[in-house]
Amino acid sequence: MSFLFCKSTWNAVVSPANRRAFMLCLAQMSSKVNFDEMVKGKPVVVFMKGTPDAPRCGFSNAVCQILKFHGVDGFESYDVLSNEDIRQGVKEYTKWPTIPQVFFNGEFIGGCDIMLDMHKNGELIEELKKIGIRSALLDSSDGADTKS
Repeated sequence: MSFLFCKSTWNAVVSPANRRAFMLCLAQMSSKVNFDEMVKGKPVVVFMKGTPDAPRCGFSNAVCQILKFHGVDGFESYDVLSNEDIRQGVKEYTKWPTIPQVFFNGEFIGGCDIMLDMHKNGELIEELKKIGIRSALLDSSDGADTKS
């Protein structure tokens, strides 16, 4: 994409604030996808194949099932199959070659194998707690402890 502007016309027509906004917009367009914006400030984000309701890959399905098992239903997700820039860009952003990719509060956690290991060893409960999410497993174990 290229723009042709005469410098004097540009300076006369466009205010300094609008110039900065325009240049920021151009920079974002050239990078195509702003992954920081996609993951930061959100408790759980999953880049996956398909959607949580209709995963198109067994590994993506497994991550969704693990999250649902812990009571995490309303997470942000991005279908990498619908956008090649996201599919390749997230791999470059994390320097991780596979999909799905899971983020907690903007921090890259890992993929399916890591989520499965964290689930098995109990670490996922602690990581969810750090981001303000109480695992549903705690509720079910609390209920089991009180039933006698």
